[in-house]
Amino acid sequence: MKRVLKSTFGSPIALILNIALAYLIYFLARVTFFLVNYSYFADGLASTPISHWLKGGLVFDTSAILYTNGLYTLLMLFPLWLKENRVYHQVCKGIFLVVNGFTLVINLADSVYFPFTLRRTTASVFREFDNENNIASIVLNNTLTHWYLVVVFAVVMYLVCKLYVMPRTDAKHYMTAKYRCIYSVIQLACLIIAVVATIGGGRGGLKGDVRPITISNANEYVDRPTDCAIVLNTPFAFIRTLGKADFVVPDYYHSLEESSKIYEPIHRQEYLSSMLYDIPSKVQKKNIVILIVESFGREYIGGFNHDFFEGKYKGYTPNVDKIIEKSLVYRYSFCNGRKSIDGMPSVLSSIPRFGEPFILTPASMNIYTGIPGLLSKWGYQTAFFHGAKRGSMGFLAFAKKIGFQNYYGREDYDSDSRFGGEADFDGNWGIWDEPFMQYYCAKMGEMKQPFMTAIFTVSSHDPFVVPEKYKNVYQEEHLPIHKCIRYTDMAIGKFFASASKQSWFKNTIFVITSDHTNQSDHEQYKTDIGGFCSPIIIYDPSGEIKAQRIDGIAQQIDIMPTILNYIGYPNTYMAFGVDLLRTPAQETWAVNYLNGIYQYVKYGYVMQFDGKTTKAMYKLTDLFMKHNLIGKVPEQNKMETELKAMIYQYMYRMVNDKLLPAQK
Repeated sequence: MKRVLKSTFGSPIALILNIALAYLIYFLARVTFFLVNYSYFADGLASTPISHWLKGGLVFDTSAILYTNGLYTLLMLFPLWLKENRVYHQVCKGIFLVVNGFTLVINLADSVYFPFTLRRTTASVFREFDNENNIASIVLNNTLTHWYLVVVFAVVMYLVCKLYVMPRTDAKHYMTAKYRCIYSVIQLACLIIAVVATIGGGRGGLKGDVRPITISNANEYVDRPTDCAIVLNTPFAFIRTLGKADFVVPDYYHSLEESSKIYEPIHRQEYLSSMLYDIPSKVQKKNIVILIVESFGREYIGGFNHDFFEGKYKGYTPNVDKIIEKSLVYRYSFCNGRKSIDGMPSVLSSIPRFGEPFILTPASMNIYTGIPGLLSKWGYQTAFFHGAKRGSMGFLAFAKKIGFQNYYGREDYDSDSRFGGEADFDGNWGIWDEPFMQYYCAKMGEMKQPFMTAIFTVSSHDPFVVPEKYKNVYQEEHLPIHKCIRYTDMAIGKFFASASKQSWFKNTIFVITSDHTNQSDHEQYKTDIGGFCSPIIIYDPSGEIKAQRIDGIAQQIDIMPTILNYIGYPNTYMAFGVDLLRTPAQETWAVNYLNGIYQYVKYGYVMQFDGKTTKAMYKLTDLFMKHNLIGKVPEQNKMETELKAMIYQYMYRMVNDKLLPAQK
């Protein structure tokens, strides 16, 4: 009898002990994630009790563990006595090790990816890189670079193999028909309990009024959106974003018309009557050249940091610093997303990221356009340049979608006999910035004016290498990316040197920005809002747009309306940003989204809003975001009202395919 009972309860007990092992795996993965990215979480650790993080981590780990081990649980508790043999349980052990080994791998991998995104990786990563053919080499390079994570994986999995509990399987030889029946009933009861526990744990509770937990629920356990990543785990982020609706219209307003009284994304001709900075109101079809520089955060640019670091910080961009002296820039300028695929719609279509990357959502199939589409119909020749293979990052598809007439990629560069061809391939992403930007300049010389072009550079990107001939010139400093920033800055300098000799140069407006920010070694750029500090540089060689530094706010989605209105574009269009040249500095603003939190920057404050309530208010000058002023700032209610109108307009137009002005 004792042998039978041990066999009957052996599988449930072994299951419980082995699931506990899974918790250990997730815990060790979280500790590793924290240590690798400690500088990003140090401030949060100082302000939030670690017990809150542990409690939140337990909630999300439970959900991920129960869901990913669902098959293993079913096999262990399947109410059939014949399964109680060693071969069967060896198979169960194999499934357990494979599943939990994989979850350990993606958790550890996110330790490396986190600094680029400030969030846990979601299911959208598959769509983000589904056009790349160099992922294997990138993964291999990062594996070698972060070899210590391989050691962590090996040690943890060795411990799990040793600690795994195998249930006793010999009692089946003593089972009579009566005991087999008892066995099946007990196993079935355990299975039912396990199913209920899995549903409850996966949802975050069994109460009828409890909705299944999502990524945004992590904000309940942290004080800063960035810290959500330490509470969450990557398997949970994957599971919760698979096949989910990307946009939901909130109930802030009853219609577009009602919300338009607060915020209106439709830009009409009458806007031209309101002018700032003594810019003449006239149609002037100047060429437009937009440089979207990979990972070119404001932190790296000395010209944007004169007010910080006791005025001693020179940065890594002497060439761009010279351009800034001749340009219109804003003291506080921001990107609207944290990924390369966020930069394209933000800069070229004035569409920010709210939730998942816009390009990866079903809304990307809506009817909309951008600067190239509007200008193509107004007599401009348009072209997009990207040094990677055609189709990389989905840029070719998006470029066509928003109206670029031509696209030039690595293949086009290789076929141009004037340049180095395949020899200039960096071995990872595309053509080195220096030669490709010269190609860019040469191709514009062949275009009919007026033209509008944009280039997306590639060299200042992981795995952070520079051409062989520059290895002794641009060496690694505080961070691996710094040598790449120096190299790309040199390429930009040479580009402008070549462009300045062209006949079209003085009739051109140049805009320099980044797709997003990247590695940081200064605490003020590791905060929730600091991770979005990108340059917005508007350079007019004719001097009509005066060189000045405005003590105000700018963002990527402002580029489209600013440029279109400046050249006198006569038609109505939709853009979520504002015209910087016609909006008083105290009225400009910025918005971005991080881990379920909207960050709205205006009136000298940063407001963090979770879609329902304000979570925090900081002075924009509080660079380290140390002092939460929630409930103490009179502008808070006004900012909430404005942000709600923006969110409503955005969500309604995305869900109902109304991204053109005629679609009211």
